[in-house]
Amino acid sequence: MVPFGGWEMPLNYGAGTLAEHLACRRSAVMFDVSHLGTLRVLGPGAFDALQWAFTNDLNRISAGRAQYTHLLDAHDGSVLDDIIVWWVSDQHFDVMPNASNTSRVAAALAKGPTSVTAEDVTDQRAVLAIQGPEARARLAHVSPAAAEIGRFRVAEVEIDGVPILGAGTGYTGEDGVELAVPAESAPAIWQRLLDVGITPAGLGARDTLRLEAGLPLHGHELGPGISPLQADLAWVVRFEKADFCGRAALATEAATGPDRLLQGIVVDSRRPPREGQRVLRDGETVGVVSSGNFSPLLEQGIALAFLDRRYDEGTAVSIDVRGTLVAGTVTATPFVNQH
Repeated sequence: MVPFGGWEMPLNYGAGTLAEHLACRRSAVMFDVSHLGTLRVLGPGAFDALQWAFTNDLNRISAGRAQYTHLLDAHDGSVLDDIIVWWVSDQHFDVMPNASNTSRVAAALAKGPTSVTAEDVTDQRAVLAIQGPEARARLAHVSPAAAEIGRFRVAEVEIDGVPILGAGTGYTGEDGVELAVPAESAPAIWQRLLDVGITPAGLGARDTLRLEAGLPLHGHELGPGISPLQADLAWVVRFEKADFCGRAALATEAATGPDRLLQGIVVDSRRPPREGQRVLRDGETVGVVSSGNFSPLLEQGIALAFLDRRYDEGTAVSIDVRGTLVAGTVTATPFVNQH
């Protein structure tokens, strides 16, 4: 068990990170991601409050769907948090921040144009993420309705009479379903999922999986001083909608263009790059690694790095790995495309 965002979380369940990672890519695993927050926002002002607080546009979806979005710093447009919104029904939204940012997101919603209460229900539920190419087939043995929840769809289902809210979301690059389960029922539901052959996986595999999928991690690719434009996530920002928190600051950066850009690098070695290591081109430093690790599927090192401009795919670079220059190549992400 390791500390993470104020929680104790399993690094792995005994089989090891490599085995759990490959189980997700080849069959089905489940993560306990109860460290994610849940803020329940209800009432006639809920939609307008979320539209003002976050960058994406809820008008692009509807009730019964989920959306990825950002909360920005009003002063510099950097990403205070990246969030999944589950739009459950007309005036019911479950907003899911990162582990340590729940109170920050609640405070932002309270500053919006409408009066809403964001109730923190994090301690009332556990969230189980079932992921992998066999995730739905195995989940169907426990709940056919849960297994049928489409990608980025949200639905209320039952398992053994227990009411559960599910969404076709995840953080691995694989298909899957995330289930918000009443806390008191979570051990029994977890056991039911174990019984149908779904492998438990820990924080180690979650990180290597999200890195292979090219997905950002708050505190690495997103956070203070990092805007959505720098993180190559401009699609999360909808300037065409009405005003939102941080819009003016981000519009200023958009007009001039970001001074750095997140890109992928594969290295010609099994040596894993690590956060903070320099990226060089022709002997000059051109960026810094934000996340790096060994890719179990590619069997080589991979990294996400902020570079001083956009480099063409195939551009040769090197990474200073503890004093040794390791050759690498700028590449498109995701590193592993499962869909």
